[in-house]
Amino acid sequence: MASPAASGARSRLRPPEVLSWRMAGGRDRAGGSLRTVPGFDHHDPGLRDVAARAGVSLSTVSRVVTGRTQVSDRLKQRVLAAVAELGYRPNAAAQALVSGRRSSIAVMARNTTRFGYAGTLQGIEEAASAAGYAVMIAVVESDDPARISAAVDQVLSHSVAGVIVIEFDDVGRATLEAVPDSLPVVAAAGAPSVERTRPHVYLDDDLGGRIATEYLLSLGHRTVHHVSIPSTRPDSGRSRGWRRALEAVGAEVPDEVPALYSPESGYGAAQSLLDDPSVTAILCGNDELAIGVARALAERGRKVPEEVSVVGFDDQPFARMWLPALTTVAQDFTELGRHAFALLEQWLRTGAVPADAVIEPRLVLRESSVPPSLG
Repeated sequence: MASPAASGARSRLRPPEVLSWRMAGGRDRAGGSLRTVPGFDHHDPGLRDVAARAGVSLSTVSRVVTGRTQVSDRLKQRVLAAVAELGYRPNAAAQALVSGRRSSIAVMARNTTRFGYAGTLQGIEEAASAAGYAVMIAVVESDDPARISAAVDQVLSHSVAGVIVIEFDDVGRATLEAVPDSLPVVAAAGAPSVERTRPHVYLDDDLGGRIATEYLLSLGHRTVHHVSIPSTRPDSGRSRGWRRALEAVGAEVPDEVPALYSPESGYGAAQSLLDDPSVTAILCGNDELAIGVARALAERGRKVPEEVSVVGFDDQPFARMWLPALTTVAQDFTELGRHAFALLEQWLRTGAVPADAVIEPRLVLRESSVPPSLG
């Protein structure tokens, strides 16, 4: 259940205060997003520099600097000596954490413009604003460990009481693992993971893939083909739900057709399905793929939905305006963001690690899916 802070975000009192920085040439410049860029040279000493000089872990340095967790006097003196030698200045985050005045959080993500990322970020900003927190946005574009480490150091050097990682991709997973465990961290994810060690709020992709497939089967389609998006795990939730729904009724499970995220990728992936008359229903990993698939079908003279039903995923704004309007699985990314902040705020307020939470999808029926043609 969302905290009062998250639920109150629905009627926020003021626009969110968003703080952002761009990493360039070893300096911060206001007005951009924090990005790891080729050729970045981290001149100013950071937490990792202190850790290396003191011969201790990053987590130990973070504990000493923030004061959240006690360490032995011996380790503390080693860290403080390294701090003095390097000229590292404990940041405002440490002072805020020690004094109890927690006023800023950071969001780390690979992307902030794509639909799911932007919606999640919106929910975080709304909830954080209602609770009186500023939000620092850090865009981490590379999965290179050195780039991720630099981004984490930069985040920790600013006034943040906790971090939310948008874990929709491999970069998100690597970023989540790189944040020291001395700092409260919550992940907003697209699917649950058995190896997760941090609190997660996740979208039930498995359920979404299942209900979409079950719906198409209920219309009378003998099976459902699947054009899938990339997954951070061996078996993505959307694909797993699709496969389980087919197996549950003994339907044929066609080969999954892998794609990326864009309409162009959907268009290319659909080429292997166009000339197969047994293909009467296609579940796509997102709405953009569905648009590309529908375009490829139209060019081949196969009508949607009369000859092939097409179902998307996410319910992006354009889905209802497409012709025919796209049947899709709606994902509430904004609520995902609100819940992620609610868990983080609960952790900061109580000191107790919160339990995971899940956001369930819903099927939105429109014009792109009908029973198969008897002809």
